[in-house]
Amino acid sequence: MPGGDAAGLGLGLLGWVLVAVCLANEEWKVSTLDGSVITTSTIYENLWKSCASDSTGVFNCRHFLTLFGLSDYVRVSQALMIISIVLGLFAVVVSIFGMQCFQLQRADPDEKAKVASAGGALFIVAALCAMVPVSWYAFNITRQFYDPLYSGTKYELGPGLYIGWAGGSLQIIGGICLCLTCKRASGVTGEYTYAYRTPRTSLVPVTKNYSSQVDHCSNFGKNAYV
Repeated sequence: MPGGDAAGLGLGLLGWVLVAVCLANEEWKVSTLDGSVITTSTIYENLWKSCASDSTGVFNCRHFLTLFGLSDYVRVSQALMIISIVLGLFAVVVSIFGMQCFQLQRADPDEKAKVASAGGALFIVAALCAMVPVSWYAFNITRQFYDPLYSGTKYELGPGLYIGWAGGSLQIIGGICLCLTCKRASGVTGEYTYAYRTPRTSLVPVTKNYSSQVDHCSNFGKNAYV
């Protein structure tokens, strides 16, 4: 399919932008309203800070003061999200150099297809690095919400998690499209073969009339001196 590398790059780039938005989003989890009659404040958190807003719209945010005081899954999620952003950036650059329409110098189409496939693989790895912390974070929120013995503040899934899932999904789709570019390029070669068919000839025996030649020569001999 022509333009598959461009479509894959576009989807991967859009997914990378959404993952970056997810990382910066403040609402990874939002305090639940379940069982509350009067709500005076709303608490929401992400990987880096915790915020609270009241009914008048005034909000205050506080960054986490120490890294070692956080839960293990939060620290791992921070590292994986940063790795995902860095890998996504590399994937965009590599995929641009692997596009057939991008020509710095004369390059073999097969080699450019391999470069585009490498960019697609980076997109897929970056997507997995984003999907794992987002899903892990959502799992812990759900587990605490349905745990009857948990006495702390219960939260619900925030919009930041949905943005992360959407970004990771787009990166996976774009990466698959770029990886298929190498397969399509390997099936197309610049040489064409034509079926050659030997022409059919009918073998007709050829008989020479030697007698007529002899008579002609004999007549020539008789009339040569006349």
